[in-house]
Amino acid sequence: MRIIKRKRRSSDQARYDSSNQNMNSMEIMEKVPSEKSLDSNLEYIKGKLKDCSDIVYREFFIGEEKEWRLILIYTDGLVDKSFISDFILKSLMFKWDDNIIKEKSAEKIYQNVKNKAVAVADISEIEDLNEALLAVLSGDTVLITDGTNKILKLSTRGWPTRGVEEPNADVLVRGPRDGFTETLRFNTALVRRRIRDPKLKMKAMKIGRRSQTDVVIAYIEDIVNREVLQEVEKRLNSIDIDAVLDSGYIEQLIEDNWKSIFPQVQSTERPDKVTAALYEGRVAILVDNTPFALIVPVTLGTLFQSPEDYYERWLIGTLTRIVRYGASFLAIILPSLYVAFTGFHPGIMPTQLTLFVAGTREDLPFPIVIEVVMMELAFELLREAGIRLPGPIGEAMGIVGGIIIGQAAVQARIVSPLMVIVVATTAIASFAIPSYNLAIAYRIYRFILIVFAALLGLYGVVLGAICILTHLICQKSFGIPYLAHFITYAEGSKKDVIRAPMPSMHKRPGFYTQTNKVRMQDKRKEEFESIEKGGGQDGQQ
Repeated sequence: MRIIKRKRRSSDQARYDSSNQNMNSMEIMEKVPSEKSLDSNLEYIKGKLKDCSDIVYREFFIGEEKEWRLILIYTDGLVDKSFISDFILKSLMFKWDDNIIKEKSAEKIYQNVKNKAVAVADISEIEDLNEALLAVLSGDTVLITDGTNKILKLSTRGWPTRGVEEPNADVLVRGPRDGFTETLRFNTALVRRRIRDPKLKMKAMKIGRRSQTDVVIAYIEDIVNREVLQEVEKRLNSIDIDAVLDSGYIEQLIEDNWKSIFPQVQSTERPDKVTAALYEGRVAILVDNTPFALIVPVTLGTLFQSPEDYYERWLIGTLTRIVRYGASFLAIILPSLYVAFTGFHPGIMPTQLTLFVAGTREDLPFPIVIEVVMMELAFELLREAGIRLPGPIGEAMGIVGGIIIGQAAVQARIVSPLMVIVVATTAIASFAIPSYNLAIAYRIYRFILIVFAALLGLYGVVLGAICILTHLICQKSFGIPYLAHFITYAEGSKKDVIRAPMPSMHKRPGFYTQTNKVRMQDKRKEEFESIEKGGGQDGQQ
């Protein structure tokens, strides 16, 4: 017997020695069956978690004569210590069955601990040491009992969290004030609170070889486009990376065309926006440790929409949406038109305006294109500096800095006053675009159009606009055309370009879902028709 035991210990020792090395990409995913010996399991776990001072090993005994040995393992800072003390340790130390202990059966002791002694709502049974390791590092507590190969995973997560606050990126005048946080379970609860439907599914997975980041795919089962859902799952499962620190990692790894500047995945901090997207048949991706959720697929028209459009009456929503489209046009093309008109085609402008522009540009040292690029870069610098500085200081930097630099440049006769007006109007117009990623894309293409205008004048502006439109037409997001709102006829799509009255929005956008298209029935219309029919019959009688 001693020889057999020694051989087993030598094989165990080899396994534990190998565990002292850093885990490779697949090691944590391999299954390592747990053993009945507590010392053997503990040695393996300690070997993996060597030099981890935040891992706590709480060993104790139950029984008057300390017949049975147990151990709790958890990560300090990721658990609720008071919960462990009150509902696990206290229960195990004082609430055990003497008759079962006297039988000296490890299996009965384990079953008594699992079913009677531990007062934990969420409890599961595992037989894999690597899974136990992942549970400990995720904030759960594992309980190992001597004499059995079954390990209990107890939900005791209690790390510091940020409370639900109003989103900073998606600001609304009218609408809900709650936003996503960095805790995944809080975010799923905010979505579930709005969709009390058993058809709402939330599939969980882990992405990242080392980070093992929790990711949830949310969709409504009888509304979602199945092809899009399968493609989302396929792309997420194909991600092979060490760590996922933010949803931006996943966004860049699952988008259709990584060379395009235009965003192909929508990001938001608002649970109401995610809920509305799920009701349209789209798929949401929630990532732990980030307040930004991802929504796919996305179209250009969707990026111009705001939840506030549907909280206000349809005339107000239509007007604000038209303003956004106009602002986007100014944000991308106004500086290039200024270069083209003043530098190549002054005859297009009215005579008085042409003379005024010529007078303001008298004795200026730089060509028009250098003047435009210089002022655009100055405003971009102010914008970036304002974002990086603390809130009140950043706002003051953006306003005061813009006024001071613009006024100083005009007084120094470096730029013309009209140039400052054009650049300021362009900057303000870019702020009217609801999607931050789309606004950045417009800012980049604005410089490209300026170069085209400097080379070919108005012809260059038209050529650059055609190139951008061609790129947008060829663009897709998870199989959905990027300009589906504008070039594809589908039921419900034309009512999303301009905000339609709520009673007329009977169907979901046809390019998002092919099943369960009807989302509303107008009962008032049926009542009016029945009243009219009744009145007509009375008149005939």
